[in-house]
Amino acid sequence: MSLKAFFAKQFAFAVRRKMQRWMAQPEATQEKVFLQLIRDAQHTKFGKDHGFDQIRTAKDFAERVPIRGYEELRTYVDAVVEGKTDVLWPGKPLYFAKTSGTTSGAKYIPISKDSIPFHIEAARNALLCYIAETGNTDFVDGKMIFLQGSPVLQDKNGIALGRLSGISAHYVPKYLQRNRMPSWETNCIEDWETKVNAIVDETSKEDMRLISGIPSWVQMYFEKLVATTGKPVGKLFPNFKLFVYGGVNYEPYRAKFEQLIGRRVDSIELFPASEGFFAFQDKQDQKGMLLLLNSGIFYEFVRADEFFEANPKRYTIGEVVCDVNYVMLVSTNAGLWAYNVGDTVQFTSLKPHRVIVSGRIKHFISAFGEHVIAKEVEQAMQKAINTSGAVVNEFTVAPQIQPETGLPYHEWLVEFKEEPQNMENFIDVLDMEMQAQNIYYKDLIDGKILQKLKVTRIKEKGFHAYMKQIGKLGGQNKVQRLSNDRKLAEGLCLQKK
Repeated sequence: MSLKAFFAKQFAFAVRRKMQRWMAQPEATQEKVFLQLIRDAQHTKFGKDHGFDQIRTAKDFAERVPIRGYEELRTYVDAVVEGKTDVLWPGKPLYFAKTSGTTSGAKYIPISKDSIPFHIEAARNALLCYIAETGNTDFVDGKMIFLQGSPVLQDKNGIALGRLSGISAHYVPKYLQRNRMPSWETNCIEDWETKVNAIVDETSKEDMRLISGIPSWVQMYFEKLVATTGKPVGKLFPNFKLFVYGGVNYEPYRAKFEQLIGRRVDSIELFPASEGFFAFQDKQDQKGMLLLLNSGIFYEFVRADEFFEANPKRYTIGEVVCDVNYVMLVSTNAGLWAYNVGDTVQFTSLKPHRVIVSGRIKHFISAFGEHVIAKEVEQAMQKAINTSGAVVNEFTVAPQIQPETGLPYHEWLVEFKEEPQNMENFIDVLDMEMQAQNIYYKDLIDGKILQKLKVTRIKEKGFHAYMKQIGKLGGQNKVQRLSNDRKLAEGLCLQKK
């Protein structure tokens, strides 16, 4: 064992012991975070506008601070962008993380000097928890790659602006700098296809041991490696043992990854966002990711089936239960307050609190009241893959409300790497699994309101072509798993097989 690996293991055990203290006291930990946030922000414009000096409890907070998305918070954010101080959080942010556009353009999410350390610490602790659990330290002595956005930052009235992954690139610890790939110059390439080709050139002869990124874009990197070298990734990188990912569910990609790699590797799931680093997988044998309750974020939860009601009940960490779909709200030490990040989660454990990301509150299908969520379609797809031997590169689902003939249906647009031998059986498994998971969908099928789902085959690299066409190729961009309208489906139908 190298000296670096030895110290990594000792550090991992120490960090895990420290984490276990707050894990054992979730409610007290969250109350401490909450009160600190209120104290720190009470003299800001937002704090004065909402009477933070009168807030003592989460109930007080819920009565004074309404749930907001970006648009509802935009007046305050715009003031920060203009260069004003003490608006949402004391002083000015260190950064703005630029995220996907809304109805009014791009979003600028503030990251403060108080919040940035927690982004970095969470990513580090995810690896340390893996070491503490498994004892595996081999990856610290080899090369690591983080497929991410460009670290080149712009200036926005004295505040650095960039993608979250690009901002994070400035905080790679010194002890990992020699291990880290790609080079700074390659990482700064904006065009994703050019960047991936350059990364393949740089890494194909290196001792890669840890690879990290959004699965769909890592898949593109793996495919380029195989095409360029003629070797499976696992033979090209015999010491590659750990895949770290976030952004989307890995399971629909797993079969394709194992085919490209040639074997199974351990994986760690992360739940990072511009608004905060919320959770990471702390146990290889446990479902869900550990919710980070001691990271400058106060969490509230609203049942997804009540979210669009007037004044829905907001639950704190001590009130949540397992297997309920919640919209997650965050208040942070970067100045977001009762902020709807858009993700829905379900708790898989309460001791400690672990979650899975079940979808997006805006990304669902409910054209007929069925309220299908991402978790359901991903689980159905996984069941169909497992029973058919098919390999799927990518897929999305949309309602077809006005078909040329027959009843409406759910259209699954699927890009196969290897098609099932029996497509009808594949479709039957998909449909029956959807009915088993979603009683409303089953009732609509039984009641002859919907007909059985249909699969539209998309040509190979069709999703890639579509994402490039709309300017969302690579980086933090990911394919929307499902939608309640036909915009994405119609764009993809131009890529039909």
